[in-house]
Amino acid sequence: MKKVAFIKRSNGSHWVGDGFPVKNIFSYTDIAEKISPFLMMDHAGPAVFPPTKQKLGVGQHPHRGFETVTIVYQGGVTHRDSAGGGGSIGPGDVQWMTAASGLIHEEFHSEDFARQGGPFEMIQLWVNLPAKDKMSAPGYQGITAENIVHVSLANDAGTARIIAGAFGNVKGAAQTFTPMNVWDLRLNAGRTLSLTLPSGHTAALYVLSGRLTVGTQTVGAAEMVVMEREGTELLAEVTEDAVVLLLSGAPLNESIVGHGPFVMNTRAEIMQAMQDYNNGKFGQIVSAS
Repeated sequence: MKKVAFIKRSNGSHWVGDGFPVKNIFSYTDIAEKISPFLMMDHAGPAVFPPTKQKLGVGQHPHRGFETVTIVYQGGVTHRDSAGGGGSIGPGDVQWMTAASGLIHEEFHSEDFARQGGPFEMIQLWVNLPAKDKMSAPGYQGITAENIVHVSLANDAGTARIIAGAFGNVKGAAQTFTPMNVWDLRLNAGRTLSLTLPSGHTAALYVLSGRLTVGTQTVGAAEMVVMEREGTELLAEVTEDAVVLLLSGAPLNESIVGHGPFVMNTRAEIMQAMQDYNNGKFGQIVSAS
């Protein structure tokens, strides 16, 4: 049985550009070793945006050394990057961008969402890459909701969408560099959530809405319960209907050195990333035709 290690609460709220009001739940500056292979997570919203013709979001900026994962719950996001990746996603869709050796990207509210306005909520997760893969070629996976398999949970606890990893014989839609599970859980009040996960892996439940009891700990909205790595069974009592993101994965056990949008293994690699970016080696975003 996995035991609770600690509860992680938001580091505070801020705006990313003019389109994403976020709560930062964790980053590589606080619990990176304990949450490896995950580096950072922002919870954008929930918020309501009026219809607009403005282009709201965050403009061109670089990344190197990791992947960004955007999960849309409400609203819509459009992404473009200097490696040629891009697309628009809506509720239930996921963008899995591999920055790796370096690229520039931008993220804005999708045109359809901006025109209509309405509720907006998403998660952006940064996933670390092992040292041997940090300078791999960039890539992009646009994963639509219909390509994400739903499974029913035991005890009528709810459903899980398997974004990455595996649930029994069900494989997640995303391709990953290291073993991990990223599952979108919709849980029913009054039921017991019971999950079997690999021993030795990081395991955490982030509550977007609703409430859980894990061990003796109550976990509510915008809170994350991080479990001890020992044991294989994770149990939680669902005290209110809940939307929960499960993060689980094999820890990398490598040094983490970050500076803004770059996360590498040494200070020298960070300096090289900054130099490469300043010298234009991350490419350019091709203007939309």
